[in-house]
Amino acid sequence: MSGYKIVIPARYASSRLPGKPLIDLAGKPMIQHVYERALEAGAEDVVVATDDDRIADVARGFGADVVMTSPDHENGTERIAEVVSVKGWPADTVVVNLQGDEPLIPKSLIELTAAGLLQNSDAGMSSVCTPITTAHDAFDPNVVKVVLNERHFAMYFSRAPIPWDRDLYKESQEEVTARMPVYRHIGMYGYRVSFLNDYREMAPCPIELTESLEQLRALWYGVNIHMSVIDQAPGHGIDTPHDVERVAAILKAGHHN
Repeated sequence: MSGYKIVIPARYASSRLPGKPLIDLAGKPMIQHVYERALEAGAEDVVVATDDDRIADVARGFGADVVMTSPDHENGTERIAEVVSVKGWPADTVVVNLQGDEPLIPKSLIELTAAGLLQNSDAGMSSVCTPITTAHDAFDPNVVKVVLNERHFAMYFSRAPIPWDRDLYKESQEEVTARMPVYRHIGMYGYRVSFLNDYREMAPCPIELTESLEQLRALWYGVNIHMSVIDQAPGHGIDTPHDVERVAAILKAGHHN
């Protein structure tokens, strides 16, 4: 699938794994594995966005297009907005944010995120979610929930268990409501350039600050977020030395897709 761009934000600083994008995995730096996943997805352009010369040098060494960005961005969305500005991409361009610590990301998930915008012209953002089947996850504030409308656009994101089944949860919180699906939000994002251009002017808002969920800023300002539903969550990225060993073994075995 073509017709979209991929930006890979990559920072050197990491509290648990400094220099994370440059960690060696099966003979290549992690950022190169992520870049190769992006190429497999067939995007028109793949850009590495970083504020660190060490990452930039390595990325250019394996042939990546690199944009140096400000070290002062508060989040990846701001960093991607700067890339979009530098590149001068048209307002209707679709951009997928591919995290620099996701070397096992499946091609299908990248394509699905792009498709949410390519197939819904009135969406400014896209993301993915997966059904929740356990009460533990439904009531865990670290598991972000999302409620969808009939077009699979997000109505609200919350750390609270939503939708709240008034009758069931009043009596028991041992099982998940069966009246309608309960979805867990997976933090994979696509953006339309027009949204990224507007994002610079969007001040943080009360619901975003209350829930500590950045995506609520888009809803607050009336931006449609299309959500694709996947059967199960992809494996998480790399945050610990144990993750490094686990992912390296998978990559050596050639089972990343």
